[in-house]
Order: sequence, then C-alpha cells, then structure tokens
Amino acid sequence: QVQLVESGGGLVQAGGSLRLACVASGRISNINVMGWYRQAPGKQRELVAQIIWTGNINYTDSVKGRFTISRDNAKNTVYLQMNNLKDEDTAVYYCRYHDIRDYWGQGTQVTVSS
Repeated sequence: QVQLVESGGGLVQAGGSLRLACVASGRISNINVMGWYRQAPGKQRELVAQIIWTGNINYTDSVKGRFTISRDNAKNTVYLQMNNLKDEDTAVYYCRYHDIRDYWGQGTQVTVSS
C-alpha cells in the first residue's frame, strides 16, 4: 500500500501563488510516476502535471509557464508550485502515485478569487 497526503491548498486572489505538497509513504517503488490532477465542479478530472522517475515532466497546456512540478526523492514528496493563478484554476487538486499500482490522495481545495 501507498498513502498520499496532500497539503497547501487554500484561497488565493487571482495572480497569486500557492505551493502544493504531496508526501508518499508505504511501499514505494523507485520506478514510479507522481503527478497532480484537478477536478473542477461539473468537469472531468484532468492531468495538471506529472513527473516520471527518470525526471521527465509533462504539463497540460493551460498551466505551462505558470506551474512547476518537482520532487524530492529523499522525502518521497512531490510539489506543485502554482504562480499567476487564474479563476479557471479553481478545483480540487489530487496527488497520484502509480507504478504497477495506482493510488490517489484525498484532494486539496484550491480556490482562486478574482
């Protein structure tokens, strides 16, 4: 089993910044993918950013240049630095860990007010 605990969500004004963190614990493989997804009300869950164990990174187009994903392997933690936040970034953000297994965090709310 792998447990994921997210933190860092909250309310922020448009143009502001937040940093999300996701700590993984349990039976963690060195070969894994960790990422952030989000789900806005009435919409499907979508990939925001992911970082592969090789260091490769992917972002959805709408966050490129504003969000940065990083990981600290020693701490089994993945971060999402979100800058220049927009109203449309409002959503519940979920951390995901997967290797041959698939785990999700409980989600953290990010609300951007204009």
